[in-house]
Amino acid sequence: MKNVIILGSSSGFGRATAIKLAEEGFNIFGVHLDFGKNKEKAEELADELRTKGVFVKFYNSNAADDFNRVDIIKDIESELQGLENKKINVLIHSLAFGALGPLIHEDATKQLTRKKMDMTLNVMANSLLYWSQDLFHSNLFAENARIFALTSAGSGGVMMNYGGISVAKCALEAYVRQLAVELAPYKITCNALMPGTTDTPAGNVIPGFKQMLNFAKQINPYKRNTEPTDIANVIALLSDEKSYWITGQIIGVDGGEDIVHFVPDDNDIN
Repeated sequence: MKNVIILGSSSGFGRATAIKLAEEGFNIFGVHLDFGKNKEKAEELADELRTKGVFVKFYNSNAADDFNRVDIIKDIESELQGLENKKINVLIHSLAFGALGPLIHEDATKQLTRKKMDMTLNVMANSLLYWSQDLFHSNLFAENARIFALTSAGSGGVMMNYGGISVAKCALEAYVRQLAVELAPYKITCNALMPGTTDTPAGNVIPGFKQMLNFAKQINPYKRNTEPTDIANVIALLSDEKSYWITGQIIGVDGGEDIVHFVPDDNDIN
């Protein structure tokens, strides 16, 4: 059985991917940060995954904290000793926590501060590098391991109040390219997936997101929004060792949403 670490495992893309990979026979190590009812939902998800006959361990912890990361990796290494496969085959970075707001505002107290920018970059971009480094030096990556990061179309465009996250997504994509080159000698690939507009808890905190969903649905050739399961299916597909020649790429997974630049009439697409 293969093993996967999912950073951001309790909701959205991470949750859907955990379910899909468990169905594919992956043991699941998930890191999430939840409280109250969301914590209960994460525990329920872990129990659901175990019914699929795989090993599951969730860590309710800030994955972007250096001390937490070190402790979690040590614990994962210990848990792997009790499993037949003692290596990590897939690492998924699906952390979606960043500061929203303008970069410039006449009232300086309303614009993003250095602290908020640093936090956003650390959680949504830098943490991919630090997890990759620590797993590499712990010798936990399997041969032909796969690394996936979740980016967004906001990395290449401008949206009000999204500037901090846009910067972080640009950095994330740069890390993906660099890691792909530097890990190639070890047969480890690294790619980013760019979903279409998707109804997730993280997306819904963006001002005007409902309008974005409606517009994306209109222009999408399939007349629907991207769903977390669409991304999970692609990750499962690309986790296969036969995908070894795909690395360093920003892969659009949006049903063609990005290629349509007009609002089609109902008769345009059957």
